[in-house]
Amino acid sequence: MSTTWSWIILIIAGLFEICWAIGLKYTEGFTKLVPSIFTLSTLAISMFLLAKASQTLPIGTAYAVWVGIGAMGAAILGIFLFNESASPMRIFFVVLLLVSIVGLKLTSK
Repeated sequence: MSTTWSWIILIIAGLFEICWAIGLKYTEGFTKLVPSIFTLSTLAISMFLLAKASQTLPIGTAYAVWVGIGAMGAAILGIFLFNESASPMRIFFVVLLLVSIVGLKLTSK
């Protein structure tokens, strides 16, 4: 698989990570069936895609980018979906996550 495809797969894996992270909130401790199935399914897809991308990309870079996409997306969606804090410092650190993700992409081979 080409490096470009690995990056695309990794970004998709990160988007699925956002899905399962947000889905956790809706499972209510895995007591609700449909949100639990959604969360576990998106978790499995996310992990599978991360594994595929890491066949070509360095694992440290792939894992850090995957976690970064998930953390950034969950933080942003938490603001909109769950009325979590949108303080200037929180936004600043979400932007730092984005800078870190881009930096890892630009410095990887």
